[in-house]
Amino acid sequence: MHLREALAIALQSMRVARLRTALTALGIVVGVAAVILLVGLGTGIRSGFDESFGPLSTAIIVTKANTSLPGAHAAKSLTEQDLEALSKPGAAPSITHVTPLRNGQAVMRYGTKEFRAAIGGAFPSYLQVRNREIMAGQMFTQQDNESRSRVIVIGTKVLNALFDGDVATALSSEVKVGRLTMKVIGILKSAGDDADGTALVPLNSARALFAGANTINGIGVVAASVDRVPAAIQEINQVLDKQHDVKDPGVRDYQTQAMLIQLEQVRKFLSLLTLFVAGVAGISLFVGALGVANIMLVTVTERTGEIGIRKAIGARDSAIMKQFLIESTMLAAFGGLAGIAVGIGLTLAGGWVVPTVAPEFGAPEISVVAIAVAFGASLLIGLGAGGYPALRAARLHPIQALRY
Repeated sequence: MHLREALAIALQSMRVARLRTALTALGIVVGVAAVILLVGLGTGIRSGFDESFGPLSTAIIVTKANTSLPGAHAAKSLTEQDLEALSKPGAAPSITHVTPLRNGQAVMRYGTKEFRAAIGGAFPSYLQVRNREIMAGQMFTQQDNESRSRVIVIGTKVLNALFDGDVATALSSEVKVGRLTMKVIGILKSAGDDADGTALVPLNSARALFAGANTINGIGVVAASVDRVPAAIQEINQVLDKQHDVKDPGVRDYQTQAMLIQLEQVRKFLSLLTLFVAGVAGISLFVGALGVANIMLVTVTERTGEIGIRKAIGARDSAIMKQFLIESTMLAAFGGLAGIAVGIGLTLAGGWVVPTVAPEFGAPEISVVAIAVAFGASLLIGLGAGGYPALRAARLHPIQALRY
């Protein structure tokens, strides 16, 4: 039997039982579409994560360590002198930005409204270290820090609590921070978490809020590039070891933490999550395979007489087997193609809906690899699900088939 003839017979068989063919192919359609959509969602979330947090790959945070190890000297707090040592030209060439991280709590008041905010004393480079942006107004400058200007940049939670979200009113107002009066000069773009309850002031201005001490909670550092993060950590250790009189690296009274390591762990988790949801979608493909196998068994039973006639006039077992394999593969292929169309359509729709409903997540992305794998799997399903029914049809004895 020629291939063209086999294809024509397969199409005729599917056309005769349209409803059964459509319902059987539906299982393949759902499975293929689910794989494409879920992989697209996973890829979009990972891309959105990289876009939002990728700049933090070069960030390094230095904090005080609890030195309880035997032989360790009393832990020294991080100070502004440590900050100055790291900021000296040539001291750490792999570093581009350094900012203090000095945190505290204070009640902010405007008129009769008040809000307890996390106050951060910092340099203007805080934005680069923490990957934050100014939504309105401006960030304070290094000149503001040196002149101890009473200026403040507030987060969106503070904006909503004190000014009912009115940006124009906020930027022309003064607020009470503890016992100090400060002018609002900027609004931080929302980060979608507790950081929105933060307000930033110049480090030197923060001394009046935090009893004038020169200690700081931490130091934020930005490396020149991702590749230079290890070198930057080494340079930080060299400078601070000298500042803190550390002789044994094993008992440092400070610790450095590269955000790159944490981000890589999150990326791995997102990749595993994408594989997991794709595997769940693959279960529906398996269910679709069972449907194809069941229908092909029914088809063989219904066409037993036809098989007997064809074998009686000389059709070989291989021709009979090829005929049913072609039918099952075509059934799965049609389902796969329809599934690709549905999956791409849903993914494109998700690219419009997700940024509107959940802007913190990335828009779903169409994955060519997922499409190829899903369609290839549907073809394999057709071959696998039609294998046993085709073999059973080929092994029928002509006399027994004609008696059916």
